[in-house]
Amino acid sequence: MLIRNIQSSDYKKIISVVDMWWGGRRMSDMLPKLFFVHFQQTSFVVVEDGDIVGFLVGFQSQTYSKEAYIHFVGVHPEYRKAGVARELYERFFEIGKQLGCDTVRCVTSPVNKTSIAYHTRMGFVMEEGDALQDGVPVHTDYDGRGGSRVLFVKKLES
Repeated sequence: MLIRNIQSSDYKKIISVVDMWWGGRRMSDMLPKLFFVHFQQTSFVVVEDGDIVGFLVGFQSQTYSKEAYIHFVGVHPEYRKAGVARELYERFFEIGKQLGCDTVRCVTSPVNKTSIAYHTRMGFVMEEGDALQDGVPVHTDYDGRGGSRVLFVKKLES
């Protein structure tokens, strides 16, 4: 497997499969091409036999320069449990440290129990929310469309 920085030309391939990779959930609206154009230094793809099998889109915060944010991650269903996501996250953590970041943040949906468990295993901590949903702290209306979100934070080791 090859991990490389994301390129603008990866957009069409990824956007054509992302909803399928997410079990038919409409996720492509959350992934405009601007991320593939403007955040190449901090976004990555995993390529196997010429095909993209995973990707991570992230960036360094312009407001909080010591923080990095993971916006979106996707892994082909056949490559889950193969370490693809871990490799992407570890690469992002390393780039974040090189850029002077000491914190990584991300969010997920409270219904995505797999994502919550994964981020917890990766050392992320759920931030206190303004409500609980199924025992999980959430921030209501976080995405501006009435949807609650779980906010995660992870401190990077020096």
